[in-house]
Amino acid sequence: MNIKGSVTKRKYLNVILPLFIASMLAYIDRLNISYAALTMNKDLGFTAQVFGMGAGILFFGYVVFEVPGTVFAEKRSPSKWVVRIMLTWGIVTALMGFVHTELQFYIVRFLVGAAEASFYPVCYSAIVPRWFNAKERPKALSILLTSMLVSSIIGSPLAGIILGIAAFGFKGWQMLFILEGTMAFIYGIILIFWLKDSPEDVSWLTPEEKKTIRAEYEREIAVKNSIKKYTLWEALKDKTVLKLCFIYFMWVTGFWGFGFWLPTVLKSVSGLSNSSVSWLIIIPMTAALIGFIINGNSTSKTGERRWHIAIPLFIGAVGMALGALTSNPVLSFICTCVTAIGVYVGMGVWWAVPTSFLSGPAAAGATGLINSIGNLGGFTGPYFVGFIKTSTGSYTAAYMCLAISLVIAGVTMLTLKKKVPADMLEQGNAKQNKIELG
Repeated sequence: MNIKGSVTKRKYLNVILPLFIASMLAYIDRLNISYAALTMNKDLGFTAQVFGMGAGILFFGYVVFEVPGTVFAEKRSPSKWVVRIMLTWGIVTALMGFVHTELQFYIVRFLVGAAEASFYPVCYSAIVPRWFNAKERPKALSILLTSMLVSSIIGSPLAGIILGIAAFGFKGWQMLFILEGTMAFIYGIILIFWLKDSPEDVSWLTPEEKKTIRAEYEREIAVKNSIKKYTLWEALKDKTVLKLCFIYFMWVTGFWGFGFWLPTVLKSVSGLSNSSVSWLIIIPMTAALIGFIINGNSTSKTGERRWHIAIPLFIGAVGMALGALTSNPVLSFICTCVTAIGVYVGMGVWWAVPTSFLSGPAAAGATGLINSIGNLGGFTGPYFVGFIKTSTGSYTAAYMCLAISLVIAGVTMLTLKKKVPADMLEQGNAKQNKIELG
């Protein structure tokens, strides 16, 4: 038992931790545009609609490169692909500090998405399953994805500080992009020496431990294939995979519609300064972080997944809808906290679903497809909010629609089958032993 605990700890330190830091930098690089908007839009003369378009166009880069990038990484080297992603998106993010026109803004934002495309699907389908079995995976992914919240907790006040810095002829919002892009590039170099593809490539496991982890992974694949062996094309057109694409699209529409506009909306409601708003965001993100960990632990213990995803989505919808109906700063902020909990806490459980019945290139391709189609919502949500704000002068109608999208995602999640092939079976016939999806 002690040996197993020791192995688990080492896997977290050498697999989850490097991915956690990379994810944190990725999320900071995604959200820095929302903080830069507090001063950038005025400096460059961007309307709310232009900003919404630029914020969301990043995800078109995902759609183009997500699936091929994920499949390529699975077949070649997932760890080296992550290194490549870090280096290229660091460079392109820094270029955001040099845009001056709407066209430049759109082009560079697209390139940021293209550079970062497949990062998360590679983590979910090609790296984590090689180290963590089905029972361990929801908790491992939940801990990994708390990086999104930690990045907001750290990145929000950091962005507020950097926005107040003007140096070397650059304004604060330009320094924000340049410094954070440089951080990602430097970390990409560090990952070359830290993150590895499989147990055979590391020195921190004994030969017996390497053999055990490898055997678990191979047995998972055998169990899934004994029930149904998916080709890449079969996985991409599978009805469950397509349903997951739809769920994630509706979810992400609300998620990023909320995330990209959060600082701007909070500032308009509260009347606080840029720095104060950036510190205020720590509160809802901390609440979501706590919920994230609780939800991940709960699903690992019970094996239930559908309700662990659907209930948070319903909570997020309630928070978003009520927030749209109040102009009271205190009530609005409380609704913001509720919304943050709802849109975030199911993510770790969610990404354990595709690998519960798929493996290898099929899992990589399907995960990439789900993420890329879903992330079209990353364009739809921010652009829709910007369009409605420009047209009506209010965020109310937009946020009500985003709440509806979360409800649709939650309801559709509950229509998934309750049982899926077991990722790992200790004993018995693979066709008779199942794990509960919900």
